[in-house]
Amino acid sequence: MTGNFAASRYQVAVIGGGLVGLATARALLAAGRRKVIVLEAETDVARHQSGRNSGVIHSGIYYKPSSLKAKLCAEGRRELESFCDQRGIAYKRCGKLIVATEDAELGRLDELEARGRANGLTGVRRLGAEEMREIEPHVRGKAGLLVPETGVVDFAEITRELAVEVQECGGELATDRGVLGVVNNGDGVTVETAGNPVHAAQIINCAGLQSDRVARLCGLEPGVRIIPFRGLYYLLKSESRCLVRSLIYPVPDPRLPFLGVHLTRTIDGKVKAGPNAVLALSRDGYELWSFSLRDTSAVLTYPGFWRMAMRWWRVGAGEVWRSLSRADYARSLRRLVPEVRTEDLEPLRGGIRAQAVDRRGRLVDDFHIERGERAIHVLNAPSPAGTASLAIGRAIAAMAIEQA
Repeated sequence: MTGNFAASRYQVAVIGGGLVGLATARALLAAGRRKVIVLEAETDVARHQSGRNSGVIHSGIYYKPSSLKAKLCAEGRRELESFCDQRGIAYKRCGKLIVATEDAELGRLDELEARGRANGLTGVRRLGAEEMREIEPHVRGKAGLLVPETGVVDFAEITRELAVEVQECGGELATDRGVLGVVNNGDGVTVETAGNPVHAAQIINCAGLQSDRVARLCGLEPGVRIIPFRGLYYLLKSESRCLVRSLIYPVPDPRLPFLGVHLTRTIDGKVKAGPNAVLALSRDGYELWSFSLRDTSAVLTYPGFWRMAMRWWRVGAGEVWRSLSRADYARSLRRLVPEVRTEDLEPLRGGIRAQAVDRRGRLVDDFHIERGERAIHVLNAPSPAGTASLAIGRAIAAMAIEQA
């Protein structure tokens, strides 16, 4: 480790108290780093993506076999279930049904099945229309893919338990400490925060929705910008929950990194519908009309956004309309489960996905991590980052130790 630090300084400062940040701190402490601090801008952990998601433990069936997502999802799923067992966190491996509702989707279902087998999944099985109804009696479709190694959990609870474990192992968690600036001192880094400055030999940027801004504060031009996409969720009313036994997903569009509106029976027995994906005008504004001049300007002045918008404007317009029309949202669900009615849906708080977009307008699909001077930056960690979080944390910790 470079530099000669006083007792008040840290070996590593992790920026961001979400799943990935806390998993990284945990892995650093397990590897022998003893002076580790996690800086979280909010007053508590899991306020953003880590606490606002579908709660699905992903199997890894969607991801290209050579990708980081495929590798780390498989490793992370096993580690996550083990962590839940150790910490007494309830989870359920309930399986997922991916449903092709038209003939044009059957080829994509074949590709998903091949990816699942390439990624080492067991028990993946192609189902005909009648076989699907044995699993999910209210589903209708041409064919389906049963994925047994999918589960559900409360990721906010996992985040809170990670925070507890980090502190039990000697790490520190400082909340309400948003990053205002970063200064490289030659023998270390000073992070200016909303509280006292923090001095460290290294920083690890796991700031999620603010990760590109933190990278720039560190002097790194990451080549991507975070474009926030708001996802709207609904709950099925209690009398309609019988329509869904476990998880029901559409066949996703392979050109986009979103999985489509799906139905999820949560760990507490409710049924969640969503999310869709609509451009958000605030990185941390979860209501439909939330607006931030700074965040909106960052989107509209970015060439990559306009290239993306030109390519996907029709899809985007459809997503906006679905956000405004509950009837249209219910119509999209009826493609999977025809008995879902508009009046079955009651609003649930939404989430915002931090999606990296490059200057050519491409939505970055894989996890994206860059090294900087005395820093490591996690610049794209969308789904399945929750499932893969412990494996991502180990990988980042290894990079940090190598860099030091």
